[in-house]
Amino acid sequence: MARLVREVMTAGAAAVRPDASLVEAAQLMRAQGIGDVLVADGDRVVGVVTDRDITLRAVADGIDPLTVSAGSVCTPDPVCVAPDDEVTTAVGLMRSNAVRRLPVVEDGRPLGVVSIGDVAVAREPESALADISRAEPDTGPRTVPGAGPG
Repeated sequence: MARLVREVMTAGAAAVRPDASLVEAAQLMRAQGIGDVLVADGDRVVGVVTDRDITLRAVADGIDPLTVSAGSVCTPDPVCVAPDDEVTTAVGLMRSNAVRRLPVVEDGRPLGVVSIGDVAVAREPESALADISRAEPDTGPRTVPGAGPG
């Protein structure tokens, strides 16, 4: 069983600058089939913005996602883990901070992200969460029955 964060994390963190628009962040999420991006100022992680943040902190308030920055909507100063931390440490931090993802940082530089799904795949490969986490994302356009040109 995986003991260290580096054994379960998703390497290669997707990141945007704090001044990047929410549209840029959302396009990166769509392109990579992920639900969050790190907000980084140079090599330093300053926040995390999720698809939920974009929806609830901007779109739901009618804010134009082209004009608002990722830095203004992200969760600032996220709790981070190191690649050599134990998975149990990461799980404890997720639980105590009520988050599903943690940036993995070494010497201040982002290396990746560890999610509750990553942990499920490693620890409980037959669980429903592991199945969902392994599924390929559908990033194509969606059509809603009955919607469209009138």
